[in-house]
Amino acid sequence: MSTGPDFSEGPVPSRSFGERLLGALRLDATVYEEVEHTPDALGQAAGVVALAAVARGLGVSGDFTLIMPLIGGFIAWLIGTGLIWLVGVKILQHSSDFPELLRTLGFASAPELLYVLGVVPLGPLAPLLVFAVLILGIFAWVIAVRQALDVTTGRAVAVCVLAKLPIVILLLLGLLSAPSA
Repeated sequence: MSTGPDFSEGPVPSRSFGERLLGALRLDATVYEEVEHTPDALGQAAGVVALAAVARGLGVSGDFTLIMPLIGGFIAWLIGTGLIWLVGVKILQHSSDFPELLRTLGFASAPELLYVLGVVPLGPLAPLLVFAVLILGIFAWVIAVRQALDVTTGRAVAVCVLAKLPIVILLLLGLLSAPSA
């Protein structure tokens, strides 16, 4: 079902961290397929999440302490992966395991490295940067889910949407229950 290479019968390529990072940033499905089948890539996936959190902290929020962006990045990675695993594996019965999803979704944070461009005074173009990175990030998550679950792109989109629903509902309930000023 997936559009990436099948590594089940042969050796998994071994790219460097930099090559994987650039490939993930280019939305290269073979990188996501590779890290799915490489248990040793979990540390690299965590590195991508950390770099993305630092880039977001510096470029978007201007948080130079970086501890809160790092903590938030890792928590979001774990929760997001848990929701994808729950929907894709447990509810929809696709095959994958949590570590595979953790690795592929960690590398799906690669587009967030572009947030570091926010340190450059972009003026009215700053929201465009945030929007572009958000769109690239959505594409990266869909590709990562598609490769990890070995499903079609449409099915990966459905898994991602269903996994985000609880968060959207909680946000809406929080907004609806917030006291008015």
